[in-house]
Amino acid sequence: MSLASEFKAFALRGNVVDLAVAVVIGGAFGKIVSSFVADIIMPLLGLLLGTLNFSKLALTLRAATADHPALALTYGNFIQASIDFLLIAIALFIVVKAINSLQRKQAPPPPQPSTEEKLLTEIRDLLKQPR
Repeated sequence: MSLASEFKAFALRGNVVDLAVAVVIGGAFGKIVSSFVADIIMPLLGLLLGTLNFSKLALTLRAATADHPALALTYGNFIQASIDFLLIAIALFIVVKAINSLQRKQAPPPPQPSTEEKLLTEIRDLLKQPR
């Protein structure tokens, strides 16, 4: 089997194609959630806290001099990334929970016992009865 045919067999497996679709959709979903956080949540949170732009929040450790640039902890970026992560995790949890509930509803009913099992159950019940 040639390398090209092996790769074709690998790439066209169901799992690989499903994974590729999931990565593309996940990337698009991440952009939507990031935009939601950056454009809607953060301005509202900034308005409530009195700061409009979290990314500019920083603690200056050393002021800039002629020889050295300023040294600062930009904790605003960390706050932004943390809120992004939290909202993405919540959104994914809700999506996975919805998918799991749909899968449970579509589960086939348990199989009915065969005729032999029914007869054996009846015999067992009759043997258990007091005489």
